[in-house]
Amino acid sequence: MTRTLLCALLLATVPAAAADAPGLKGSWVLSGLAGQTLVTGSTVTLRFDGTRALGSDGCNRYTAPYTASAGALKVGPSAASTRKACPQDLMDQASAFLGALTRANAYRVESGRLQLTADGAVLATFAPQPRSLAGTSWRVTGYDNGKQVFTSVLAGSNLTMEFSADGKAAGSAGCNPYSVPYKAEGEKLSLGPAVTTRKMCAEPERVMEQEQLFLRALETVASARVEGDRLELRTADGALAVTAMKSSK
Repeated sequence: MTRTLLCALLLATVPAAAADAPGLKGSWVLSGLAGQTLVTGSTVTLRFDGTRALGSDGCNRYTAPYTASAGALKVGPSAASTRKACPQDLMDQASAFLGALTRANAYRVESGRLQLTADGAVLATFAPQPRSLAGTSWRVTGYDNGKQVFTSVLAGSNLTMEFSADGKAAGSAGCNPYSVPYKAEGEKLSLGPAVTTRKMCAEPERVMEQEQLFLRALETVASARVEGDRLELRTADGALAVTAMKSSK
C-alpha cells in the first residue's frame, strides 16, 4: 500500500471527536497478549490520538477510529494498515493483536499499565512508552528535503543520531560527524545549529547534498515522538522532518 493511500485511510470515516479518556493518553508498548507468547524482539505499539488509535502491529502501521468514555472503549469496527510482508510469526501476532484491539469493549489502567478488556477478560496489556530521548541512539530512515518531499536515506550512506544526557545530539550526517545542542520538554524538542567537520565525500552520489538537507531538516524540528523502536521528529505545523529507527549504536 502506498503512503498516499495509507494517509487517505488515516483520515477516512472517523468520529468528529473522541470522548475525554485521560487514562488512554500517551503512547503504549504491548507487554502481554492473551493466549499468545510475544515474538522475541518484536515491538507492538498503540497510541490514542484525538479520534484515532494507531501504531505498529509489529509488522505494519495501522489505524482505526475509536470512541472512549468512563472506562468504555470501542476501536474499529475495522483497522486499516499497510501491507508489508513479514515472517509468519510476526504476521500471526499482528493478526491476534488487531483482533484483540477491535474486540475490546473496555479499558483500565492499573499500576501504570494499560489493559484492554472484553466483558472483564484481559485481552492485551501495555507498558507506557518511555519518553526521554537522553541515552538513546537512532538510525535515520528519512528526512524532509526542503521541497515538501519526504525522502529516504541514500543507499550506501548512514545517518545517525545519539542523544546524550547533557543536552547534545551527535552522529553521522552521511559524510561528516556532527554535533547539535537540543532542548526537550515533554514532546517539545528544539535542535540548535549543527557543528560539523568539513570533509568532502564523493560516494554515494549526492551524499553531500543529502548531508546539507538532513542538517537543515534538524533545524525545523519542534517536537519528537518515540513509538516503540521508531522516532518521529516533526515541524511546528506537524509535518515530518526526520524519521529514525532505534539502534544499539
